[in-house]
Amino acid sequence: MSANEIPTDRSTPARPDVQQSAFLRACRREPVPHTPVWFMRQAGRSLPEYRKVREGIAMLDSCMQPDLVTEITLQPVRRHHVDAAIFFSDIVVPLKAIGIDLDIKPGVGPVIERPIRSRADLDRLRELTPEDVPYVTEAIGLLTAELGATPLIGFAGAPFTLASYLVEGGPSRNHEHTKALMYGDPQLWADLLDRLAAITSAFLKVQIEAGASAVQLFDSWVGALAPVDYRRSVLPASRKVFASVAGYGVPRIHFGVGTGELLHDLGEAGADVVGVDWRVPLDEAARRVGPGKALQGNLDPAVLFAGAEAVAAKTGEVLEAARGLEGHVFNLGHGVLPDTDPDALTRLVADVHERTAR
Repeated sequence: MSANEIPTDRSTPARPDVQQSAFLRACRREPVPHTPVWFMRQAGRSLPEYRKVREGIAMLDSCMQPDLVTEITLQPVRRHHVDAAIFFSDIVVPLKAIGIDLDIKPGVGPVIERPIRSRADLDRLRELTPEDVPYVTEAIGLLTAELGATPLIGFAGAPFTLASYLVEGGPSRNHEHTKALMYGDPQLWADLLDRLAAITSAFLKVQIEAGASAVQLFDSWVGALAPVDYRRSVLPASRKVFASVAGYGVPRIHFGVGTGELLHDLGEAGADVVGVDWRVPLDEAARRVGPGKALQGNLDPAVLFAGAEAVAAKTGEVLEAARGLEGHVFNLGHGVLPDTDPDALTRLVADVHERTAR
């Protein structure tokens, strides 16, 4: 088997017809009936029905209620007719599950009570087991029963991005504490990322074994690194995560923001699909990534505020740049912005489907 083939030796039980969905076929670089569409953060604040069911419920609490997770995950599938659902959760859920004292502050993001900055702090990062996240297994069981032939994407935060939150104590513009640890104590940094790679791998395995049809690794902050630092200090841990789930036979997607200079390296980490933000056209991204990978992206989320004519024009540019790719999953170049008009997303899905119908 070549390095670019998706292995199938440990495939989990498939739902009827889900393997023939346009989304999974595109991830496998197979012919598709139309270009599949889904959106990062499609289940979220842009939907009034989401705001209604989340009213009065803290973010982390909502991630631990299987019935609520199921409803929120299904909302954009019902409304927008996207080609895949993404499991409603948060990248810090596994950290919370193993006992890290953190909270998601509205308008701020994840905040860590005691940042991890010393070797002694590593002891707080124990292994994650399925028993730590029973609500994930239950919710995915409920979802797969409802979704029919629509694939469910599981996801996790990549080791670098999780490390950044843990070391900084929350979101950061400059990642100064993170980079200080990475440059100043390379062995501690490597041990930290190894520990996080194991936690992330375990979290993805729980989702796949419960029924997720694909997984995405979010490395939201990795664009802050130079390529040489990524290759030396981050790539080994990301590679371990992708290798750990390779035997399940599900497509693996890798996404980061501001990663134009890292696209080739992101592909080298082992993903089958490389996500591209809006800064690099898809044809140029394909050149940088190299052969053997599908691409995902990459309409600028802000374009959705510009009116139907502008959205249609920019959508055409993305599809034209994607012409001839080995596989293409249409998405935004980052997540749906909170004030996005839901109707604009619904129209966008229909437009892409119509333009690319074969």
